[in-house]
Amino acid sequence: MSFDLVLFGGTGDLAWRKLMPALFQAFRHGKLPQGGRILAAAREDFSDATYRSWLRERFLDVEGARQPGGEEFARFAGLVHYLRVDLAQPGDYVQIRQWLDAPRDDGPADTVVLYLATSPHLFPQICEQLGKVELNGPNVRVVLEKPLGHDLESAQEINRAVRSVFSEGQAFRIDHYLGKSAVQNLMALRFGNALFEPLWRRESIANIQITLAEQLGVGTRGDFYDRTGALRDMIQNHALQLLTMIAMEPPSRNDAGAIRDEKLKVLHALKPFTEDSVLHDVIRGQYRGGTVDGRPVPGYRGETKVPPHSRTETFVALRTEVQNWRWSGVPFYLRTGKRLAAPEAQIVVNFHPAPHRIFPGANVPNKLVIKLQPEDGLELHLLAARGSGPSQALSPVCLDLDFDKAFAENRVGGYERLLLEAIAGRLNLFVRSDEQEQAWHWIEPVLRAWERDDDVSGGPRPYVAGTWGPAAASALVARDGFAWPEEQ
Repeated sequence: MSFDLVLFGGTGDLAWRKLMPALFQAFRHGKLPQGGRILAAAREDFSDATYRSWLRERFLDVEGARQPGGEEFARFAGLVHYLRVDLAQPGDYVQIRQWLDAPRDDGPADTVVLYLATSPHLFPQICEQLGKVELNGPNVRVVLEKPLGHDLESAQEINRAVRSVFSEGQAFRIDHYLGKSAVQNLMALRFGNALFEPLWRRESIANIQITLAEQLGVGTRGDFYDRTGALRDMIQNHALQLLTMIAMEPPSRNDAGAIRDEKLKVLHALKPFTEDSVLHDVIRGQYRGGTVDGRPVPGYRGETKVPPHSRTETFVALRTEVQNWRWSGVPFYLRTGKRLAAPEAQIVVNFHPAPHRIFPGANVPNKLVIKLQPEDGLELHLLAARGSGPSQALSPVCLDLDFDKAFAENRVGGYERLLLEAIAGRLNLFVRSDEQEQAWHWIEPVLRAWERDDDVSGGPRPYVAGTWGPAAASALVARDGFAWPEEQ
């Protein structure tokens, strides 16, 4: 299947840090379809040759990637082209259309993928101009990079603009967490095995915790982050998508429509926030100066391009429930933050303890840990007997599945997987507009309550960089008799 992929914002951080390395890895793994061309579109004055050289230098700065050799990169670079465009100029979209229409040795591309790696406020304008030059035919897909809006109203505006040009089946709203191997194996764990289904309900599960923690601060993105905050940046999309996959009912089929229908049902079933419940069930924080990995780091208000009196939250912890038959009464705890104690993303499913204790020693409940980063895998924590005789005691043991070791030869990165799925036209790992809008609808009461509360409380609670956030986040879970993993 031949394809053309146009990357709007081809010189931006996302393009050279994530997207181009992911495309290169797909090429290296032999997974990139034959007959492909990649067009980077941006305002800088590059030629094909100078852009390829610039990209080669950028690759050297990509952390965690196995660097390509000269010959290997040259073969990949042969697929990469550059076109100088100003997205505010309608005539430049004609140039893109002409480039795509130019004769190819193997005939017209089967698929055209338009990846909008730009600021979201440009999405309506870009979609409008793409429609005017008729770059919206049935073989065209548009990929929309987050964040998709700043609130419900702006998200709806973007979706209206997209729908005016593209069908829902052509719109690929990306969330890179859905491309992670552990998230894919969560689907396989739940719906490909019979082992956990009888236990995946309120009778067996005490609580579920989702943690998306970063050690990094805001870096050079202070101006963007201060307009966004942790609730919009991480909870509204990543954390809620993970929650839906944990809590959804088994879909009737393994296709996009059936899967996304079930995820939407979970979002509709989330306990709505009120002004009182926001104060009771949502904790926000902002990091102050501290120490991370033995080196001092500034507080959020001391970061580049952050206002000195900013009230933007860099940490959120919240408690919610899925109000349906399966999950009634089971608390779901979500937390995310910057400058925390460890870079860690995981889902912890905590089971009820055994109903009657007959062994001495540990009485730790079982739990399933789905690790997303820095490594990904599954851990099942059980109790096993040690010693012998009538007084044998129990000790915790862990069954650990490391995906890097188990599937080393087939490892695929998140963006690599999502790009290949977009080229293939498979929507399973992408977010539908009604999912996205319902997620915004759910968090809007929190945003409104914070706006009112700022005048009373002065904003988010401070926490020291290098810790696990404000003490109130621990109290939120302890109120129900539970604890975060690091406190157990």
